[in-house]
Amino acid sequence: MFDMRSLLPLQLAVVLALCAWLWVKTTAVDPLPDWHQGELVVIVPPVEMETENAFETELARLFALQLQVRVKVVPLATDQALPSLAAHKAHLATAARSTNDYALHFSKSYQSLDELVICHGVTPDDIDNLARRDLVVAAGSPQEVALREVQREHTKLAWKSRSKTSSSELLEEVADGKLDCTVANEEQLATARNFYPELGIALDIDSPSEMSWAFANDGDAQLYDEAQLFFTHIKQDGTLRHLIDRYYGYNERLDAVDAEAFISQTRTLLPHYRHWFKEAADLTGIDWQLLAALAYQESHWDPNATSYTNVRGMMMLTEETADRMNVENRLDAHGSILAGARYLQLLKEQLPLRMSEEDRLWMALAAYNQGMGHLEDARILASQSGLNPDIWSDVKRMMPLLSRPSFYNKTKHGKARGGEAVILVETVRLYNDMLKRLEAQNSLYQLPPVLKRSFGDFVK
Repeated sequence: MFDMRSLLPLQLAVVLALCAWLWVKTTAVDPLPDWHQGELVVIVPPVEMETENAFETELARLFALQLQVRVKVVPLATDQALPSLAAHKAHLATAARSTNDYALHFSKSYQSLDELVICHGVTPDDIDNLARRDLVVAAGSPQEVALREVQREHTKLAWKSRSKTSSSELLEEVADGKLDCTVANEEQLATARNFYPELGIALDIDSPSEMSWAFANDGDAQLYDEAQLFFTHIKQDGTLRHLIDRYYGYNERLDAVDAEAFISQTRTLLPHYRHWFKEAADLTGIDWQLLAALAYQESHWDPNATSYTNVRGMMMLTEETADRMNVENRLDAHGSILAGARYLQLLKEQLPLRMSEEDRLWMALAAYNQGMGHLEDARILASQSGLNPDIWSDVKRMMPLLSRPSFYNKTKHGKARGGEAVILVETVRLYNDMLKRLEAQNSLYQLPPVLKRSFGDFVK
């Protein structure tokens, strides 16, 4: 072992100085840059909270665009977000609920979410009965802040706070019976129910979270004012509504039986056809999970499916579409999958390139169901109503009107079951999201144990 006493005094002084420098270098926190100089540091939900992370990252990106600066997003666990902001490690923190725990102030609310108790087995029907249950929430989360509000009137209410976790992880534990009860907001619970249909009736604790952005009290007042203007603008021009619809709009479209059946058939039926969906994806550039989700919505992956309108096969092709795609046998699963994918791509290519890729895809799905003519009628109605005909969340509000005489009598292509197209698009979006998550889980399970431990935190 090296003995520092063997060094000469000057050598020892140099070594000690070097050690001190290294300690400072490795422990010091880089100062927060001035956002005026071109970089905005934003705390967002952790990556395991997939939807919230994506939604808040998109909001932060749009805010940075308004400021004409770069954005650096820092995903942090719920219990670390506000303390880190108070310690000036970021300019702002997203997805916050107002609290007096730190020297912070909060922007105007941009999303109101009901907070719900959900338990394994039977959820109590009132808050006072909840006192008999073992309740766990994520430390520092909006859910814990909500419980504190409720506790003022229900003094017997108690709970345990867990660090380094999320509401989605706690919901999974409740579903698995590893945890008695937890609290989650309505969107978190709706997403979880798609994977864990056994999560039953929830109890609204009557303390909704008004989601906002948090800023340090001694931070730059101009940045706070800019955020207030930002939320005013995106509410007025519809951007906020479009984003909420994009990330949360397809939740709660499946009941427990449908969700359970889908999950079961991804394990039994899908493996027989996965390689053909991937072949179709290579052919068209459309994700294979989206194509598989469409096929499930159309036929439940039954190559012999036939409807009363004589659409048939895995992708439920009409005779006209089959002829157009040169399909001789609509009941041939391989041919049906390739033809359905090519037809969807053809429809997508007919839509203006000024649309976002996602909006083109959702509208192509609507046209797959009702035809391009009826989709164009809905887009015209959207424009006439002061909505954006290039955004699916606006057009889908018009689609159901195509079944009403006061509307379809004024359109070029007449009456249509537009509501069916909306249901198809939104359900396919949900199946697609579920399938991506299930496939990610399956990939994790197939990893060697060492790699599984390494990557487990990133795949939920």
